[in-house]
Amino acid sequence: MNKGLKIGLEILLAAVICLLVWLTVKSVQKPVEFNKAVAARSQVGIQRLKDIRTLQVAFKSVYGRFSPTVDSLKMFYETGKMDIIMQIGSNDDSLAVANTDAIKKANRKLKPEQITEKLKEAYAAGQKVVFSTVTQIPVRDTLFHNRPDFNIDSLAFIPFSGGMRTEMESAIKTVSGVQVPLFEARMPYKALCKGLDNQLRINLDAERRDQNKYEGLQVGSITAPNNNAGNWE
Repeated sequence: MNKGLKIGLEILLAAVICLLVWLTVKSVQKPVEFNKAVAARSQVGIQRLKDIRTLQVAFKSVYGRFSPTVDSLKMFYETGKMDIIMQIGSNDDSLAVANTDAIKKANRKLKPEQITEKLKEAYAAGQKVVFSTVTQIPVRDTLFHNRPDFNIDSLAFIPFSGGMRTEMESAIKTVSGVQVPLFEARMPYKALCKGLDNQLRINLDAERRDQNKYEGLQVGSITAPNNNAGNWE
């Protein structure tokens, strides 16, 4: 073998070795990078599902049931109102408690709402009393007003999915003889991981199925009460 051919083969062998090393590193890094990307995307999805849960709980406090769609939650946020209970006076104030008890005793034959009116009159006249009053305020002035990053329009969509919509259902189930409102909202990994390595995503789905877990992010459940928990909690 002449010297030139030997050098050529050595160079070729070195290139093949470098390629094999690069492919090995790449094959090891690929799942690591995939898992990092899934974790980062999941954090965005989880926040949206938490926001949906917050709105659902508020919706139920007004209507006694959960909303079946994200669109109706959006309308509730933009146009709905909630009852806010405000307490006037303090139960730690002995004079306020004494005055309240005296007014209630003097008007014990009146209905509760009428007694409250008497207490309001006493308060307006400068007396120390203790009572609660209910005020209606817009939902949008109550929820998320300290969240500059909150966007009601984004809740309808699964992040990184290219516009696929968040899946949501609500139901009322009988549990131990009691009617229980339930809801669940879902973001499947197939949508959340769009654009990532498809085979690794398929493997992730298979792993979740083997563990009897939903293949994605989910909050709440329409099959059994779970206190509106998320499957990441």
